[in-house]
Amino acid sequence: MSGDAWIRRFHPVSDAPTRLVCFPHAGGSATFYFPVSRALSPAIDVIAIQYPGRQDRRSESCVDSIGELADIIAAHLEPLADKPISLFGHSMGAMIAYEVARRMEKGGTAPLTLFASGRRAPSRYRDERMHLASDDGLITELKSLSGTDSAVLGDEEILRMILPSVRSDYKAVETYQHQDGPLLNCPVTVLTGDNDPMVTMDEAEAWAEHTNGPFDLKVYPGGHFFINEHAAAAMRLIRETAGVRTPLAA
Repeated sequence: MSGDAWIRRFHPVSDAPTRLVCFPHAGGSATFYFPVSRALSPAIDVIAIQYPGRQDRRSESCVDSIGELADIIAAHLEPLADKPISLFGHSMGAMIAYEVARRMEKGGTAPLTLFASGRRAPSRYRDERMHLASDDGLITELKSLSGTDSAVLGDEEILRMILPSVRSDYKAVETYQHQDGPLLNCPVTVLTGDNDPMVTMDEAEAWAEHTNGPFDLKVYPGGHFFINEHAAAAMRLIRETAGVRTPLAA
């Protein structure tokens, strides 16, 4: 933990050569990345972002704009730019990570790498309006994507409790409009599932249009939350891309 409500450090590392900042998916929280922090520490200083409106920040108002979230988070990351920073985001988190990367580069600090997981390229649009659905419709969506803990999905009371943050996050994603501007200069590595209903291969490959740097696409078996089943492979990829060759924690 830190004194910053936006920043979570589950396994603080003061002497790691690089940092990895992780951005949760819609309805997700920082604790989604606890296993990542445990596995990559102490080789990498892992930081998870905690959006308002969930867990210990449940009493705070949600932020339903990708741009506003990126503005706030980029400012909170400035004090951490004394070491190279890689960004990892899944689904909605990939969009926020991308916009944070743009702000970092504009400010003169290029990310080491942007990892965009489970999300189509920022310039690829779909007419999605799930944030306008009924509570039951949102619950059905969550269950179909299987990204929420099974214990939560089976508890109607908890599900209803997290719906405001889920709806706000869906609004942020579905109302996002990509603004023209300079391409990124950092490498972009995209991770996607071969059966993800939210991302086609064309939409995943289109991330290459958003950087002047190297582009890599990694395809894994699975749906939208393929990352849960292939976490070990994804963490090896992160470790190798960050230039860290020390063994993963057991």
